[in-house]
Amino acid sequence: MKSVQPEVFLVARPEIDYASLAAYLREVGGDSWLQRLDRGDLDDAQNLAEFAGKICYRAWEPGLNPNVSRVRNDHQKYLQNILASAHGSVLEHVSFSFVLHNVSRVFSHELVRHRPGVAISQESLRFVRLADIPFWFPDWALADAELMKRSTALLEQMEEFQRWMADHFGLDEDGVPFHEKKHKTSFMRRFAPDGVATGLLWTANIRTLRHTIEARTDQGAEEEIRLIFGKIAELMRAEAPALFGDYTVEDGTWVPMWRKV
Repeated sequence: MKSVQPEVFLVARPEIDYASLAAYLREVGGDSWLQRLDRGDLDDAQNLAEFAGKICYRAWEPGLNPNVSRVRNDHQKYLQNILASAHGSVLEHVSFSFVLHNVSRVFSHELVRHRPGVAISQESLRFVRLADIPFWFPDWALADAELMKRSTALLEQMEEFQRWMADHFGLDEDGVPFHEKKHKTSFMRRFAPDGVATGLLWTANIRTLRHTIEARTDQGAEEEIRLIFGKIAELMRAEAPALFGDYTVEDGTWVPMWRKV
């Protein structure tokens, strides 16, 4: 049994093709919006969110749309207005990808309840054989000596059974076809606990991220998912402060100023 800690790695973020964006803006007379962007620190995620909002009203400059006589040019205030007006559809264009490492199947079973605006690729225990059982213990469990003694013994017994099955089925013998290994490995995973640590790639857009951060850091949420989404929230506040800076945090609970965006 290997004791592990859940981790979050932000591995992909939006990237804008500014040349193509400029070509479009020249067509519609919106060049000045692109020229106002801070060239020293182009923030593709937040720029894309603002672009998505402005394209809805052709709000690059006053007069391009006869109904628009005034436009917001302050980047921060524009995005805050998006949140305040619950114009969340434009945030769906902006997605981030996270590797969630050493998270349990308990966690992933709850995560898949959040389906809109996400993509998930999870390690498959139909293909990946368990040589050991990595497992996360919260601090309160680690402090309980009798609990740790009994749970460790149980996990070690399950590990030994995994090794016995691999030997019993001869999975490491020469010439065993992969389809046979897959078939037996699929059966063997049934004898691993839901708490076994695994890994997955999770991609979500800004609208979904705001919802799941609020829902899954709530005091009533399961403790592992609270831990993971607290880490995701910290990463997103650093990545896109204009879109995640409205949260207040108390005892690990992230509460947004603007809800249901």
